[in-house]
Amino acid sequence: MITRLGHIAIRARDIEATAGFYRDVLGLREAFRMHNLPGEKLGSVHIFVGPSQFIEIFPGGTEEFTPNQQTIGYSHLCFEVDDAAEVLEELRKRGAPIDAELKRGFSRCIQFWTHDPDGNRIEFMELPPDCLQAEANKRCTEEK
Repeated sequence: MITRLGHIAIRARDIEATAGFYRDVLGLREAFRMHNLPGEKLGSVHIFVGPSQFIEIFPGGTEEFTPNQQTIGYSHLCFEVDDAAEVLEELRKRGAPIDAELKRGFSRCIQFWTHDPDGNRIEFMELPPDCLQAEANKRCTEEK
């Protein structure tokens, strides 16, 4: 059965700028690049998030997609962090756009928001023990 989320794929207007944002601003590592055939144009850049977890970036995006509260489909990417306040300050120093400051979410998680060069919304979320996600992690892990 399903063991984890493997990757999220996005199409970028400028693959180098988008890969650079995830690598240089967010501090993630570039794992590898793929070409359809040796010597051909760049087909994708894979950014390492954690074991078997990647952001897959494809080139050639030309049409704008603006997710909002009414958009069907993709809404945002979320990274879990140990200390949201610390990550927020580090990203601010690196020049990341901050779309929503640190706050306690409806689920009692601690969160803030940014976006990549293509406008893809990114949430950063800390899970204190009393938040719904932490409670669910404990319950669902015990039920396995």
